[in-house]
Amino acid sequence: MRTNILYILYIFGLFFTQFAFSQEEEKVDLNKLFQKDSTLNIDPSFQPAYGIIQDSIVKDSIPEKKSMISDIVKSYAKDYKRVARKENKMYLYNEAKIEYEDMVIEAGEIVLDNTTSEVIARGISDSTGYKQLPVFKQGTDEINPDSLRYNFNTGKALVYNSRTQQGGFTVRGPVSKRENDSVFFIKNAKFTTDDDVDNADYYFKANRIKFVPNKKIVTGLVQMYIVDVPMPLALPFGYFPMVDKATSGFVLPSFGDNRQRGFFLMNGGYYFAINDYVDLSVLGDYYTNGSWATRIDSDYNLRYKFNGTVSFRYENLLLEERGFPDFSEQVIYNFRWNHQQDAKANPNSRFSASVNIGSSRFFRESVNQANQGNFLNNTMNSSISYNKTIAAGPGMNLNLTATHSQNTNTQEINMTLPTLQFSINRVYPFEPKTGTKKGIIHNINLQYNLRGENRIRTTDERFLTSGMFNDLNAGMRHSIPINTNFKVFDNFSVSLNANYDETWVMQTYEKRFDEQTQEVVTDTIQGFDSYRTYNFSTSVGTTVYGMFPFGENAKINAVRHVMRPSISYNINPAFDQFYDQFTRTGLGANEDEIIEYSRFEGSLFGAPGNRFSSSMNFSLANDFEAKVRNDDSTATGDDRFKKIKLLNNFALSTSYNFAADSLKFSPIALRGNIPIVTDKFNINLIAALDPYALDNNNRRIDKWNIDNGGSLFRLTNANVSFSYSLSDKTFAKEEDEEDEEEPDPLNDDTFSSGGRPDDLFGNGQMMNDPRSQRRQQDKKPKEDENEYYNYKIPWNLNLSYTMTYGNQTRQNQITSHSVMFSGDIELSPQWKVGVSSGYDLANRGFTFTQLRFNRDLGSWNMSLNWTPIGPRESWFFFIGIKANMLRDLKFDRNREPNRRLN
Repeated sequence: MRTNILYILYIFGLFFTQFAFSQEEEKVDLNKLFQKDSTLNIDPSFQPAYGIIQDSIVKDSIPEKKSMISDIVKSYAKDYKRVARKENKMYLYNEAKIEYEDMVIEAGEIVLDNTTSEVIARGISDSTGYKQLPVFKQGTDEINPDSLRYNFNTGKALVYNSRTQQGGFTVRGPVSKRENDSVFFIKNAKFTTDDDVDNADYYFKANRIKFVPNKKIVTGLVQMYIVDVPMPLALPFGYFPMVDKATSGFVLPSFGDNRQRGFFLMNGGYYFAINDYVDLSVLGDYYTNGSWATRIDSDYNLRYKFNGTVSFRYENLLLEERGFPDFSEQVIYNFRWNHQQDAKANPNSRFSASVNIGSSRFFRESVNQANQGNFLNNTMNSSISYNKTIAAGPGMNLNLTATHSQNTNTQEINMTLPTLQFSINRVYPFEPKTGTKKGIIHNINLQYNLRGENRIRTTDERFLTSGMFNDLNAGMRHSIPINTNFKVFDNFSVSLNANYDETWVMQTYEKRFDEQTQEVVTDTIQGFDSYRTYNFSTSVGTTVYGMFPFGENAKINAVRHVMRPSISYNINPAFDQFYDQFTRTGLGANEDEIIEYSRFEGSLFGAPGNRFSSSMNFSLANDFEAKVRNDDSTATGDDRFKKIKLLNNFALSTSYNFAADSLKFSPIALRGNIPIVTDKFNINLIAALDPYALDNNNRRIDKWNIDNGGSLFRLTNANVSFSYSLSDKTFAKEEDEEDEEEPDPLNDDTFSSGGRPDDLFGNGQMMNDPRSQRRQQDKKPKEDENEYYNYKIPWNLNLSYTMTYGNQTRQNQITSHSVMFSGDIELSPQWKVGVSSGYDLANRGFTFTQLRFNRDLGSWNMSLNWTPIGPRESWFFFIGIKANMLRDLKFDRNREPNRRLN
């Protein structure tokens, strides 16, 4: 009888064999649990089996009921785990935890009810309050409620006062119902992108929502709250996608009013998330006066291969209404492409592109851009290149480059499509098989260089038309330089150089004088032609050191002077055989002019020289350094002194032409810089001194200036310039500077769109551009709240000064004289103020001026760019949510610069 009772208790206990409640993560066998009880006397011959008891009863035909739990349940608790057999429950207390399949529940207290197959989790209360709140994890999802109930059979749960983060949203609901693994229903929920949902800067409140993790939030009536103040507008329903990767969708436009073009919708369109490697956005603008614009942007990135961006802007702009006298219409466009190849992709070949091409007036007339850096810059440049290195033999290099240069003032465009460059590395035919190269013979080397170009010169009006190819200029040049070098008297370095060039062209030009029209006529002769030139040069140089000691106890221990004099001689023969003549008549009685010309004039590489040249060049470079006693009195040995530069690379150069009939000396060129702060602040100097005088027509004459009543030299031009950057880290200790992370100028919006990283020309702003706005990232949160009050104020200041003097024709005036500055200061961790401005000392007026204000509002960002004076007077205001998924929730207004179409 006693054995039967034990058998019945064992069957009842089978329901609990699914649970393991060992703190050391060991499964607890219920047999062992009973054997530990001294009040039970189990027959040793009794051998129970899990699931099926071996006896004589015939198996029932009714299908076996599936167990309520399909996997092992692991349980843990710090204080105790108690099995209440009468209640059919198990209690876990203090740092309790259960694991079942991919689900984990942590709480202060957990109750497992075997009767209802439910888990109840809640926190525990003590003198410090309610703590160890439950944490429900399943897969990558996590919920932080005050308490919860979970059913193992149905997978459903009731969650009270839950908090969870999904797809950038933080969701909180007083009561949540978990329908299954993928659907939640929440009543009176609020959700936000703020990290602190209880004290959020803003949030959305809905009476009921359906929440599908990692997919979407669908709501009923939803209303937006800002600092707990309800906004007057509400939506009858809402849909918020939540995905970890980008998804396609519509981009809502901005709206406003333009004083010249009427009401507008700006930057509306569609975003295509093509795949993980490339995306595409197509946006457009429309104005009520008929103006419209479109923008296409794409980013692509293939890791360890390449990355880049493509951008195209096209705008059809109307000024005023049709029929009005001041009506005008203009089409402008701009294409930008930046491509970078990863250095690991291919060590022997490389492809890169940096393209900025379009209408010369684009940055002046665009209605969607206020990029001051591009507006003040009058050139646009592009380059696409492919480089291939061939290691076979002596080594060869192949480079293909297409270039573009555009002057936005003159609207002149110069392009090369393409430029071919091929070279063979230096070859030393007489080098010894072993040992180093010595002497003039061993060091003889030669190269082969090939350069070919297709050059096009055109204008904005003819660009991308068939007419732009009418002036195509093609040619190719082969060069073979031969060099050697050796030493004389152990201190003088001598080099000998000879160069042979052969030039091929595909067209030449023949000139003649038309007596009837009295004009010089140029005929283009199509066909292959060539010419060959050669020249010779040699140079001698050395380095001389001078030391001026002042004594060991002097503050300045010594001054060192380093001189690097060099003399070179160049000889260029006259190639008269490539020149012809024609006679120009009709200038008067017996007055005919013989004009000499070359048929290669106007070709790609120009005509060979027909003047014999034999010149000698002189140059002298100087460096002055001082050895100064160190301020550290504890220093010993060489550390007692430190070196500072007094004058760096102060050089003068001139030349003398033996073959010239007059004006044999060229002006003396001076250059150098004065280091004020080592490696930080240098004053650059450039000047030219002319020994020859001027006549009454301000032309150079073969007469010394001193013999003409002047000084020994005449200062013809000079320039003084410097730039300097200061910041709060400039005066900080070195150990503090090492901890600071240097900013990356390539990630700056202004720099990436063509401006300057120092903001001397102001900060560019793409008006209402969602791709620009989404680059605004949340700042790293403060770990210590006291940092908001005990705050070091970061600041930076960039200075630039330049002065140019001109006196080539006795004008004796300062042609340009200006100082420019830009800087930023963080008044607090949330406030940042910046300015870019300058003053023109020659014309007595302020240069371009821009004021910048930025306020970090936690989940929001607010900015104001204001140009208060000048022809580009404008302002741009923006406030919006930082989170990418809600970047359309914004408010922006702007006053555009006054643009007049020409």
